[in-house]
Amino acid sequence: MSENGERQVPGKGLLDGLAVTLKTLTRRSTTQQYPDVQPDLPPRSRGVIALSEENCTVCMLCARECPDWCIYIDSHKEEVVVPGAARARQRNVLDRFDIDFSLCMYCGICIEVCPFDALHWTPEFEYAETDVLDLLHDKNRLGEWMRTVPPPPAHDVLGEPSKEEATAARKAAGPGAATAAKTARPAAVRATPRTTAPQAAPPAPARPAEPRPSAEAPTSELKPEAPESAEDQ
Repeated sequence: MSENGERQVPGKGLLDGLAVTLKTLTRRSTTQQYPDVQPDLPPRSRGVIALSEENCTVCMLCARECPDWCIYIDSHKEEVVVPGAARARQRNVLDRFDIDFSLCMYCGICIEVCPFDALHWTPEFEYAETDVLDLLHDKNRLGEWMRTVPPPPAHDVLGEPSKEEATAARKAAGPGAATAAKTARPAAVRATPRTTAPQAAPPAPARPAEPRPSAEAPTSELKPEAPESAEDQ
């Protein structure tokens, strides 16, 4: 009996499963023949992390921001004599850079926080090992993955130039020269027609001033006397 109280036909579930199997047999299989046929992955897939050792300055940002603490870095300082400098300078030399991929969760935070592009994503994913200890990749093995890093996507022609391109263009133009960012105007501003301000109405003509009576004039001149009546005469 079903939940609705209806009687089920014996073997109905088996027949439904066989119907799905027969329907699938008539369709073409979409199974990829890996490893004989390599999968076509997107160019920016997250496979393994590659290290460009010459770009690393041992700033430790990647190790500090890693939520799994799977990056191990060791370094030492050495003095570099600069011709013309008053004293020798010091720089960090990378001794150890290991990533434990058995702990990595592929969040990409280490790649995003790196200020000198020393870490890169590669689409390579075939680095499985029979021993979990072999998933600890050192700087030499991480450097070998750099050959599989795809080139960056092309810059959008209609987009804004990068900071490096803007700085190089400003230095090439010289001081005081107008750059493309300063001379460019938004398209909306260029397309807006210029409207003229309404002209002001001409001023009304001034009314002539009425003559005012002088203070020295006699009162009789200002106000005429009333005529004498017949009785007064």
